[in-house]
Amino acid sequence: MDAEIFTSPQEYAKSLVEQLKIDYAIDPEFYEGESMKQGLRNSDGSGVIVGASKIGSVQGYYVQDGMRVPQPGHLYYRGIDIEELVNAHKANNTFGYEEVAYLLLYGNLPNRAQAELFNKVLSKAKSLPERFFENEVFKTPCRDVMNTLSRCVLSLYAYDDNPDDISVDNVLLQSIELIARFPTIVAQAYAMKRHYFNGESLYIHNPKENLSMAQNFLRLVRHDKSYTDKEAKLLDTLLMLHAEHSGGNNSTFACRIVTSSNTDTYSAISAAIGSLKGPLHGGANAAVMGMIHDIQENVRDINDNDEMSAYLDKLLDKEAGDRSGKLYGIGHAVYTMSDPRAIILKKFIRELAEEQGGSDEFVVAQKVEELGVPKLMARKHMTVPVCANVDLYSGIVYSMLGIPEDLYTPLFAVARISGWCAHRLEELITGAKLIRPAYRSAVYHRPYIPIDER
Repeated sequence: MDAEIFTSPQEYAKSLVEQLKIDYAIDPEFYEGESMKQGLRNSDGSGVIVGASKIGSVQGYYVQDGMRVPQPGHLYYRGIDIEELVNAHKANNTFGYEEVAYLLLYGNLPNRAQAELFNKVLSKAKSLPERFFENEVFKTPCRDVMNTLSRCVLSLYAYDDNPDDISVDNVLLQSIELIARFPTIVAQAYAMKRHYFNGESLYIHNPKENLSMAQNFLRLVRHDKSYTDKEAKLLDTLLMLHAEHSGGNNSTFACRIVTSSNTDTYSAISAAIGSLKGPLHGGANAAVMGMIHDIQENVRDINDNDEMSAYLDKLLDKEAGDRSGKLYGIGHAVYTMSDPRAIILKKFIRELAEEQGGSDEFVVAQKVEELGVPKLMARKHMTVPVCANVDLYSGIVYSMLGIPEDLYTPLFAVARISGWCAHRLEELITGAKLIRPAYRSAVYHRPYIPIDER
């Protein structure tokens, strides 16, 4: 753009878009025959092994004679199957997220005395520095809760007397404080968002000691602070299921990469939040609900398989929905035959739906799984099975709990902070090197041309 007709930075940026696409493009043939692993993925879609971890394990297949063999999915926290953890607390009618957080941080299940002490410490750690919300949230409301959460985490650095100390005891203290504070930060950030950007009434509640994480969150986000025990237990189950998913998931890996530079806890966790916000990661459950609502609006009879199948074809053909060509909530990088988290959630949703008289959203999600999986496999000529993932059903649970979509991904962060902190501690204790992969240059040397000769 000529300097004399330049009017604004926005206009200037738009004028260069097409040329940037050309200059940044890399010919796909450049990757052929090379040993590069785009996205740190092997040719079969599996992740490149970059380290070892004792914290979480995701299993969706086993390797035999160099080939991936599908198997039912399993998720382990410190070697314990997540299904066992969930079922144990369901049978005892107890809250389990705090026990999961202890297990991830310390490596073992707590005995009764350890659990009681840990819960008391978490309860005391809920309080934030004086005037923190006035300075960090109220004065600068934001339309996205995840961005406010990230900003608040970075701001906590300024309130910490020893923020750069990466000794294990100090990072453990910071971790406990972050786990305890996340629900309050998210709730207050949402309160400001809904007031300033949605034009709704502003109500602010403070966390209450001796309540579980799930109880406190529902108390914080509801105007009347009310919730039932069943609602809180259902949310607690979601928090348990989202607390950890191995070191290879995008946000946890981001946390470990930043941690490997020996930076402070707040910077590392903020990086993880930024990753989780992405629609290809933590934001996927909101995308699922958008797809489900679109189907409800455009399919007259959601129980008619022929009509549902035809509309799923339109979604895949980029003729409907958001025109992405995707069936959100279907497929996973590791799970093949099943995602254990999705299976667990389906059981809980089915029970709740029966009590509430049914759920059309649940019916649609089941149809997407039933009809969409074989359709997707046939179109892509897949031989390895694909399955519904947790995102297909987690948003429905939030919806049934009356939790708005603006809080779906932030709630994911409220749960995953335990896993992030555990992986940060593991990287600090066991990581010996700065994580530093390489990129091969896709441009060759060329001479500098003087400005008047260009």
